[in-house]
Amino acid sequence: MRTPMHDSDFSRTAGQLADSSNPYEPEIGSLPQNDLSQTDLENVNKTGTTTIGISTADGVVVATDMRASLGGRFVSNKNVQKVEQIHPTAALTLVGSVGGAQSFISSLRAEVNLYEARRGEQMSMEALSTLAGNFARGGPFFAIHPILGGVDEEGSHVYSIDPAGGVMEDDYTVTGSGMQLAYGLLEQEYEEDLSNEEAMTIAARGIKSAAERDTGSGNGVFLCEISDEGVDIHGHNEFEEVI
Repeated sequence: MRTPMHDSDFSRTAGQLADSSNPYEPEIGSLPQNDLSQTDLENVNKTGTTTIGISTADGVVVATDMRASLGGRFVSNKNVQKVEQIHPTAALTLVGSVGGAQSFISSLRAEVNLYEARRGEQMSMEALSTLAGNFARGGPFFAIHPILGGVDEEGSHVYSIDPAGGVMEDDYTVTGSGMQLAYGLLEQEYEEDLSNEEAMTIAARGIKSAAERDTGSGNGVFLCEISDEGVDIHGHNEFEEVI
């Protein structure tokens, strides 16, 4: 004998079906929460940082400094890679608490891989940026403010993702404690139809400008070049190597 289905059962089933077909929602379940206090957060490793994303005629260039600090008072690491590949043709910067940013990147990467395995196609940059915004809004990632850069069939994309989950696309963007210093240089130097090579020089100069005055930024630069062929990330301890 079949058990009758109640309205609440139908609503729950319909909701599950809707969620499973929505490319903008997580597919691997809910995100964990935590009970860290503000005092706890003052004693975690933070990137401080300056990160830059520039859309070019060839793709996208992302640049970051290499410094991590403990509570903003002490340099805890001088060789932090603050940009990670999360998609065959996209990368994300690491900004905010190191643990939160690493968890954010791992979660996004898992979702991208699962999406592509289930659907047999690559996630678009619009879907990826919306998913990243949803994660930032609902997850335990502690005021991260990353840049997402990527290339898809529609072209090159650079997104700034704020701590509340807002997603804004622009030709170029800067986040982190040295953003005012880097923005000044980009406002003067940016032009439409830059090549990746030209953009890497400008981005490295922007990071160097921030490192001169911002205590949260320094110790070199990581450059990430994104095209429709993939993602290439390389680090330089000396700015002169790329300027």
